[in-house]
Amino acid sequence: MTENPMVRVAGGSPTDEELAAIVTVVSEHYEQEASTATITDEPVDRWSRSLRMRDTRRREWGRFAG
Repeated sequence: MTENPMVRVAGGSPTDEELAAIVTVVSEHYEQEASTATITDEPVDRWSRSLRMRDTRRREWGRFAG
């Protein structure tokens, strides 16, 4: 990452106002990012999902390959 961090935690005990400010800023930034997202989540049917779990290649059993 070449950019400077947007938030730096220096330590200590934040006040209620500081916590509210950072929550507001992070929430607003998240909403902006989510609204401009270009990839949509497409629904995946059960067959396709289970296909990821299946491996149809025949594998050797190591020393027991006989």
